[in-house]
Amino acid sequence: MSGSGLQKFSAALLDLGLECRVRILPDTTRSARDAASAIGCDQSRIVKSIIFKALDSNTPVLALVSGSNTVCLKKLSEIHGAALGKANAEFVRSATGYAIGGVPPVGHTRMIDTYLDDDLFAHATVWAAAGDAHSVFEIETGKLLAATLGTQADIKNLSP
Repeated sequence: MSGSGLQKFSAALLDLGLECRVRILPDTTRSARDAASAIGCDQSRIVKSIIFKALDSNTPVLALVSGSNTVCLKKLSEIHGAALGKANAEFVRSATGYAIGGVPPVGHTRMIDTYLDDDLFAHATVWAAAGDAHSVFEIETGKLLAATLGTQADIKNLSP
């Protein structure tokens, strides 16, 4: 199953000059556990794309987090320099052009301040959503950092 999100994301890869093969999977990749199972890799190699909302400016902030971690909102807010809150599905779609469960790390409707979990860099390559809940792509971690114009940071929760 592929849709307009996958097509939009594939076009964004070309625009960014990234040569990544997108895999369309029969099983859902909506959660990190689902994606790791469908791909056959460790959950820590899955990139969770989580959108937050800066409370002072109502702008999106993207956390790219290892699939085995959760985001520490306090750490992320401090690093970003503004209080952040949860974003609802409508805000996520408006900010990125994609639905929750298929938000890729790049190719959004606007530039988004992006922070990458330090733990992603334990892997040479990671897997991320490719625009819908059945599509993923593999990318070198350093290329992901460069493509997002993001900041590598300690943003994970220390407790499960």
